[in-house]
Amino acid sequence: RDINTICSTLLSIYYNVYCYKIFLCNSSIKIGGIIMDIKNYMAKNNPKKSLEEHTNDLLSSLEIMNDLGYIRDQEIYNLVKKACYYHDFGKVNDEFQKRVKSEKKLKFNKEKEVFHNILSLYFINSEDFEDKEDYYRICHAVLNHHNYCEDPILYIRENKQLIQSTLEKFPTFKVKQSQLNKISRKKDDAKAILIKGYLHKCDYSASASYVVEYKNNFLKIAMNNLLSSWKKNNSEAKWNKLQEFCLENQNNNIIAVAQTGMGKTEGGLLWFGNSKGYFVLPIRTAINAIYDRVRINILSNENITERVSILHSSALEYYNKNIDDQNLDIFEYNKRGKQLSMPLTISTMDQLFDFVLKYQGYELKLTTFSYSKIVIDEIQMYGPDLLAYLIYGIKTINKFGGKIAILTATLPPFIKDMLTEIPFKYGKFTNDVIRHNIKVKNEFINSKDIINKYKDNKKNKKGNKILVICNTIKKAQELYDEIYLNLDEGDRENLNILHSRFIKKDRSEKELKILACGQTYNKDKEIDIQNSIWISTSIVEASLDIDFDNIFTELQELNSLFQRLGRCNRKGVKKVEQPNSFIYTQIEGIKLGSTGFIDETLFNLSKKALENVSGKITEKKKIELIEEWLTTDNLKDSDYMREYREIFDFIENIPPYSIEKNKIKLRNILSVDVIPLPVYEANKKVIEEANKKLEENNLTSEERIRLTEIIKDYVVSIPLYQKCEKDKEIKLNRYEFIPIVKCIYDKKGITFSKKDNKKVEFL
Repeated sequence: RDINTICSTLLSIYYNVYCYKIFLCNSSIKIGGIIMDIKNYMAKNNPKKSLEEHTNDLLSSLEIMNDLGYIRDQEIYNLVKKACYYHDFGKVNDEFQKRVKSEKKLKFNKEKEVFHNILSLYFINSEDFEDKEDYYRICHAVLNHHNYCEDPILYIRENKQLIQSTLEKFPTFKVKQSQLNKISRKKDDAKAILIKGYLHKCDYSASASYVVEYKNNFLKIAMNNLLSSWKKNNSEAKWNKLQEFCLENQNNNIIAVAQTGMGKTEGGLLWFGNSKGYFVLPIRTAINAIYDRVRINILSNENITERVSILHSSALEYYNKNIDDQNLDIFEYNKRGKQLSMPLTISTMDQLFDFVLKYQGYELKLTTFSYSKIVIDEIQMYGPDLLAYLIYGIKTINKFGGKIAILTATLPPFIKDMLTEIPFKYGKFTNDVIRHNIKVKNEFINSKDIINKYKDNKKNKKGNKILVICNTIKKAQELYDEIYLNLDEGDRENLNILHSRFIKKDRSEKELKILACGQTYNKDKEIDIQNSIWISTSIVEASLDIDFDNIFTELQELNSLFQRLGRCNRKGVKKVEQPNSFIYTQIEGIKLGSTGFIDETLFNLSKKALENVSGKITEKKKIELIEEWLTTDNLKDSDYMREYREIFDFIENIPPYSIEKNKIKLRNILSVDVIPLPVYEANKKVIEEANKKLEENNLTSEERIRLTEIIKDYVVSIPLYQKCEKDKEIKLNRYEFIPIVKCIYDKKGITFSKKDNKKVEFL
């Protein structure tokens, strides 16, 4: 369709032809003095591929990664090549060949057939390895490249006779019990982990016929073009000190503490350079916003399907609704992100860092990160559980050779102390711009103050975009009701609310609306002045590029508080002679035992830190307050640190392969997706038509995904502990059902009346 697509296609063809000619494995293989012609054995049925063809596909993928510089150790490269060569030899057995050549779909018969990864082990000659440890590493990778049985070593012990009879016509090698024991101990071996990880990448790309890695040969040029475009409007435009720091330290791990609005996104992209990169953020809304900035403003929407992707649970839905390209195959595009093939990926933490739980196959992600750069944005936003996953993951990635950049507006000393064993280049970037004039009120947040400020701003024709941030959805909904009732009727249309308890369709619309409302300048490049009140929760406090004139917020701990303030006067171009930030220090929800959600120690330290804070405050002062109060010593006996240590120790001591991947849920939110009954009744025709079509047997996977997304537009997540009554349910497939629950659903989201609080049918 365009020159970039043509060139990319030709390059892909070249890679495959080049690799096929130069690195082709011999179709005739000599094992134990006997010649086997592997082109006569089938490896795949759909599409049909011989063992020779499939093996060469793996070697092609290996060469792509090697050519890109993603395999830094020649010894690892040689060993992975051997693992690719041996990994599927077990498929030559008669039972497998019978199944793969049959026109009918024959099932695996455990009474007659042995898993091919088990059989492949017996084709590896230990005498071919000078270092016997490398033999065990290769055996480990080959034996475990599939997860067909829970314990392959135990399976071998229990099925010796079946294995022997299956292999009796082939030239194979004995594997002693002592060798099996040594193979099983390679799960924790660093070289073995990399060999297995590379083997997984090669095997998956070969089996699914996708490009194993796309090259980052565009980002340096794109960033230079961005700077050139700035210079057209301002001849003196240049990278600021933060961005120069990132550029100068591309080969180092970095920590950069920089105030909101200093261009941390551009800094992260400059740090990536032309390396493979992952940008990790805590909130989907922020991921989508940064993706659009990169896609549109930096890459000019050119060849994005081979350059940048997003990775979160609603990525496919976001592509479908926001990319206007009739020729784009969004399903293929989405797969590339999931397959970790893209040069630049913007992701939530849970999509990447689940590898810390060491499930079978986790090595693929860890190996990918070993040659990647990872930017962690706003690390202080995570609770103790997710922070433990993140810190352990960062340490592991660094150990395997990956690079880490932590870019954040604030960094409490206790988090910095968790990372002392990693060599970081550290930079702190603030300026003298004063963006906030603070008024601390030792009372509960209330509607009266908000309405008075709104009316005063409107009367005096001041900037009147007011952001209200509550610690709970319940409080946000209560304030919405109070403000709505007390606003003049003509002003009620300017009142909005955003939190996580809206159906997907409504939440997406609200997210776009708040981003549009939160622009600093209007189309005439003047400071945008409008009348609006947005009530929200912590979902707006990180990485969202929104700029309000006033903020009213309940006190959270200092990190969260200053993140919230960053949504007000974001660029520092508005007057601050009068207070623009109102902080209320009386709150509900302080943790007592298992109830509440704000750590008592963190909250009390934060409240004490603000006792003498009033009026204008510099960015430097904010950082000083965090560094003074949120120290490891001050928090050592807190519930927060206790929970962090418990989870970190648990992760550190998890035996590899002891946790099943499909049971992992890093975001430990006990929630369930439901459709509110009022929503179902209002959209019954659309939902039921999509549901009826889902029952058809001849649907493609793409059609099934589209229909599922139509239904999921009307879904909202609610806590698993929420008492409610199920009316009926929608069946998406044989495993997944969505309950339709009795509730109230209106402008402020989902709520439950006492008469509906009967039972939890979906538990």
